Amino acid sequence: MQVKAQGKFIRTSPRKIRLVIDLIRGLEVEKAITNLKFSGKDAAKVVLKQLKSAIANAEENFHLRKNNLFVKEIKVDGGPTLDRWLPRAHGRATPIRKRTAHLLIVLDELIPTEAKAGKAKAGAKAKEDKDIIQVSDYDELKEVTAVAGRDEPAAKADKGAKKEKKGFASRMINRRTGQK
Repeated sequence: MQVKAQGKFIRTSPRKIRLVIDLIRGLEVEKAITNLKFSGKDAAKVVLKQLKSAIANAEENFHLRKNNLFVKEIKVDGGPTLDRWLPRAHGRATPIRKRTAHLLIVLDELIPTEAKAGKAKAGAKAKEDKDIIQVSDYDELKEVTAVAGRDEPAAKADKGAKKEKKGFASRMINRRTGQK
């Protein structure tokens, strides 16, 4: 199943981005991320961000595994150019063209999985797969965190009635009214 991520109006020249996307075209996602992280180009940060967005789309919307994805298609097109002017000698002006780019990344699976029949069924199946904390598990978790010293309300209840900490606003109000 193909998954897309598109970035529009990126404030980098398409020519600079093309140098980077040629490094990762056709690679597995993990290798592509590694190549982008160690690339010396500034455009690699933009491409990495868009690649992570495509991976997140695949995992969240289509429940695909990250280690089963590869970069099937990646292309960059020119966006609108911003025209600016630089003052020069003798009252002249030189044009400056600030280029923008549109980046498209398409990911696909290395080993095709079964097609899921809609997002509703896929979402329901994903909920079954997740670990759901039940009430009995919550009580055990509360005991474990209380022992570790992480559960402050339980620790306060065990030590007895200590004076509660008041927030900044309540201290200021009490100071004005004379209450303690």
